[in-house]
Amino acid sequence: MAEQDDQAQLLQAHRAYLLRYAQFHLRDAALAEDAVQDTLLAALAQPGRFEGRSQLRTWLTGILKHKIIDLTRSRGRGLPADTVGLGEDSGSAEGAFNAQGKWVDPPADWGKPDAALESSQFWRVYQECCQRLSKRDALVFSMREVMGLSSEEICKKFEISTTNLHVILFRARLSLRSCMSENWFGTNHE
Repeated sequence: MAEQDDQAQLLQAHRAYLLRYAQFHLRDAALAEDAVQDTLLAALAQPGRFEGRSQLRTWLTGILKHKIIDLTRSRGRGLPADTVGLGEDSGSAEGAFNAQGKWVDPPADWGKPDAALESSQFWRVYQECCQRLSKRDALVFSMREVMGLSSEEICKKFEISTTNLHVILFRARLSLRSCMSENWFGTNHE
């Protein structure tokens, strides 16, 4: 029993990180709490599954990714009905390119973007920029670019075409580029 208590305390040490991760992806505190609880219960139920080939936090995050996907599935397609329309945010890409396909306002020089990944302030700005996306666009972008799901998996999960997926990802990237250029890369953070 003491061994199980020790294991529970060890897992609990990663709870805050897991909760932030889940809230970022689900954008719902109650669902994030459910996903983290399910993750910790799954880890406690099968302690022998952790083989030590990665960090404990990495293993728990992997479990959490699957719990987030399961929650998304169980909620239908995981999105409120009002976020599913294709027409929303349609103006975000309008005017970005001229008739020849060139940028009207080319991306700014981002200097050393890899160095930004080490900054907690960068991640706060990034998260704020993601909050400006529609729930659908943010979730699709996160599943593709952060969680690393394949296009086929995402299309199947949301019952959308590959073309629709590419449009969603394009809009999300364009919006994030604009927000990050304005709020991070357009200012001096080095």
